[in-house]
Amino acid sequence: MELRQLYYFVKVAKKEHVTQAAEELRVAQSAVSRQIHQLEEELGVSLFIQKGRNLQLTPAGQLFLKRIEVVLGDLEKAVLEINEFMNPEVGEIRLGFPHSLGIQLIPQVVSGFRKQYPHVRFKFKQGMYPSLIRDLVKGEIDLAFISPFPENDELVVGEVLLTEELYAVLPSKHPLAGRESIVLSELKDDEFVLFREGYSLRPIVWEACKKAGFTPSIGFEGEETETIRGLVAAGMGVSLLPEMALHQAGPLQTAKVRIESPIVTRTIGLIRRSNQKLPLVAKVFYKYLLDHFSK
Repeated sequence: MELRQLYYFVKVAKKEHVTQAAEELRVAQSAVSRQIHQLEEELGVSLFIQKGRNLQLTPAGQLFLKRIEVVLGDLEKAVLEINEFMNPEVGEIRLGFPHSLGIQLIPQVVSGFRKQYPHVRFKFKQGMYPSLIRDLVKGEIDLAFISPFPENDELVVGEVLLTEELYAVLPSKHPLAGRESIVLSELKDDEFVLFREGYSLRPIVWEACKKAGFTPSIGFEGEETETIRGLVAAGMGVSLLPEMALHQAGPLQTAKVRIESPIVTRTIGLIRRSNQKLPLVAKVFYKYLLDHFSK
């Protein structure tokens, strides 16, 4: 069975006329008739019956058309995807990132990249650390921003883009809200608002508190940066958040205070699968990000 036969079959089925199909295909009528006849012989069924001057699909022909249209549609999509894969100025980049980077960093780098490559599309997927690793390894995303950077994972490779300091986030009326800096142990008697289990910022905050000599008392938990900030602003506790998560203003305001001891940081990295080449458009974006953060 040849691909040409399938294209001829679909065209005749749509036109219900060999001559009209041949004219649109720009081939001889006899060539179309011959290919249809060979296809019917190979399948062992009649695909068309004559009805006046036109051809009409048999029940077998109707079934075959339904399946073949799906096959040819998938083939066209595959060809398009390959062309996009090889073209750095078009195509789609599937990018994963944690919620805390969605406020400032992701919009900033994507808008900057699209000024150079306006026809590139992005498909975003937010998630926690384990799900980002899983989605990348399974091939559901091409690249992922991740924090902390995975040092010993054979399935992914990448680069550390930056190290970011975490600040104490306090209710505006907190006794320490007016200070320029504090030591973390000064918050040992406060209740903390933390991310739920599975979010990468939670163990960073937890370990920082342990290093400061206390175990944080958890009053509330959340799943998004804005939820954490909102709960703190409403006086439900204190928290530690990275600076880039504190730029977006809202109706409830928090105080941002630097922690002088211990210094609390997180690494933010960019990772890709270690055993597979990136699509060309994603490779260009990868290089753009490395250049962007090196500056």
